[in-house]
Amino acid sequence: MTTAPPPVFLPTLPGRYYTDQDVFDAEQRSIFSRQWVYACRAQDVPAPGRFVRVTVGAENVLVVRGHDGVLRAFLNVCRHRGATLCAAESGEVGRSIRCPYHAWSYRLDGSLRSAPNWSTMAAADKADLGLNPVHLAEFHGLVWVSLADRPPPLADHLWAQLDYRLGADRAKFERYRLADLVAGHRTDYTVAANWKIIQENFQECYHCATIHPELVDTIPQFRDISRLPGYVADGYAFADGKASFSVTGQALLPPLPGLTEADERRYYGMVLRPNCFLSLLPDHVIVHRFQPVAPDLTTVTCEWLFPPETVAGYDVADTVELFHLVNEQDFAATEACQPNMKSRSYARGGILVPLEQEIIGRWYYDWYRAAMDLGEHL
Repeated sequence: MTTAPPPVFLPTLPGRYYTDQDVFDAEQRSIFSRQWVYACRAQDVPAPGRFVRVTVGAENVLVVRGHDGVLRAFLNVCRHRGATLCAAESGEVGRSIRCPYHAWSYRLDGSLRSAPNWSTMAAADKADLGLNPVHLAEFHGLVWVSLADRPPPLADHLWAQLDYRLGADRAKFERYRLADLVAGHRTDYTVAANWKIIQENFQECYHCATIHPELVDTIPQFRDISRLPGYVADGYAFADGKASFSVTGQALLPPLPGLTEADERRYYGMVLRPNCFLSLLPDHVIVHRFQPVAPDLTTVTCEWLFPPETVAGYDVADTVELFHLVNEQDFAATEACQPNMKSRSYARGGILVPLEQEIIGRWYYDWYRAAMDLGEHL
């Protein structure tokens, strides 16, 4: 009996998974309303009364630091008549969170503090009228929230992915000391593409030699696609003559404290599902946050993180510019794909070549199918 050879190609998701509103709504329910979602960095909320507002699934969530120094998350909804408590993306609420509609106020731990004319409601129990809490956990300075009733430990969720990327060498990740870094630059992008198209792009380098000339000049392995079937646990080496990951290759910034000789002139990139992309470099770290807005629209926040003394004493523009170029090139490519997801040519999807299959076809799609409870059928 002859065994048929394995197929050369694997299928992508069908086109409707990148365009259909019902699919997008199901993703919000099954992924973004159930799993841990990257919200911000702890240093974005540095002091009591400071807050960050994020969209998680269909909910509007506040991350706020209390007077006790603890970070907490709540639905950004007044318990009285449903008004939005904080409309700004970030800011300062002072000693309490005050509703702009009827002036109900809440302590920073979410409990109800006061309401106008409360004497007529004295029989009510304030303990039942606090803000609705949202699960929050911090991982090396990255703040994640979950709308699930009982989410699994955040560390289990993230270490499983980091172990896959870094060959289970947890000390390697910990050496970068993300919690000690500060933002030297931030850019917000609006991308007219489905969030999965962007993440698929970030997880393969089949396109790198075509659209990223600056990147492949810095990391020659990204040009030699025959050697990139999956993640390289030891990272990707800089080109000879490139002292740094920057446009000129010569931006000499202080190395991150705690790194070893094996970490020098190396790049590691990884998607942390469902909405984070992390890049580890010898002198900085880059963190992307993906926010699905619509089936064909995603906002992306990219932050370049450095030690505080680097931000205070050095010009980081040359370093920032390289991945900004990469971002613009990637986002233009994904925007060129998005309209054709509705083409009858893509009704059954496209194909993944062998170099794309390990990370996208198996690692990423297996997670997506399980999260969406699709089994083997699409």
